[in-house]
Amino acid sequence: MATPKLKILIVMLLATLSFQASGQFMEWCIADEQTPDDVLLRAMDWACHVGGVDCSKIQVNQPCFLPNTVKDHASYVFNDYYQKYKHKGGSCYFNSAAITSDLDPSHDSCKFEFIP
Repeated sequence: MATPKLKILIVMLLATLSFQASGQFMEWCIADEQTPDDVLLRAMDWACHVGGVDCSKIQVNQPCFLPNTVKDHASYVFNDYYQKYKHKGGSCYFNSAAITSDLDPSHDSCKFEFIP
């Protein structure tokens, strides 16, 4: 029989996992905080110009422009690419510049897409 502390720990662990209503694990792709800005910029440049990402939402006066940081913009771009192409073999790698997260990085009017 589990102790009360163990039961609380299990409930907290389950509560932190993001699941879609169907029970599918939800995952977003974000910039790795340890990656230097110049590496993030190169990866974003590739994603926006070669990778097929619509980068208009990180432009001035658009919903994902603020906060105006390389890391935040890269996170939006990386996730857009990952969600569009993960079922076609695309990854959240970007030369080690990105990581996956089970926490939705959406904020204010900037909504990060999730495609099951």
